[in-house]
Amino acid sequence: MAAGGGDSDMGPMAMAPPSHGAAHAPPVGAGKAVAPPAGPHMSMMHMTFFWGDRAVVLFPGWPGARGGGAYALCLLFVLALAALTEALAAASRCVARRRDRDAGGRGGGVPASSAALLTAAHAARMGTAYLVMLAVMSFNGGVLLAAVAGHALGFLLARSRVHPGSGAAADAARERELAAGPDGSKA
Repeated sequence: MAAGGGDSDMGPMAMAPPSHGAAHAPPVGAGKAVAPPAGPHMSMMHMTFFWGDRAVVLFPGWPGARGGGAYALCLLFVLALAALTEALAAASRCVARRRDRDAGGRGGGVPASSAALLTAAHAARMGTAYLVMLAVMSFNGGVLLAAVAGHALGFLLARSRVHPGSGAAADAARERELAAGPDGSKA
């Protein structure tokens, strides 16, 4: 190496061929990337939405090419996961409201049991939400529709306040309960 800047260590380097043999190595100097060969266990992952029952969702080979029944079961599973996500969100809100009501606006600390319950509900909700997200990343249109329908169904059942037996009497009782203070007296 010359002091004035002749040769340098940073010049282009040739890559060594892969260890499995030169048969799969790209030609030297080709300038193009060559895709690895597709073996019998390699499947193409879709990068755009597609319709069909030959999707791979969450687990390798599931439902895969098992047919329409397995695909329908997969869609029901995704729908149930999405609905469970909404139900867990409603449950954590209910526990938080109950905790706030029991505290009576004192602003004190949170009981350990309530904090543990809220943490467990949050962890379960995040786990189910991420599973739904990973299922949608299969880019299957049916899975996307099942996830959206599951979230909508979960919201309807758990958070929309539409329940059988709700009517004017139930609404009046709820308003009386909200108007009462933490000790049951009028606020």
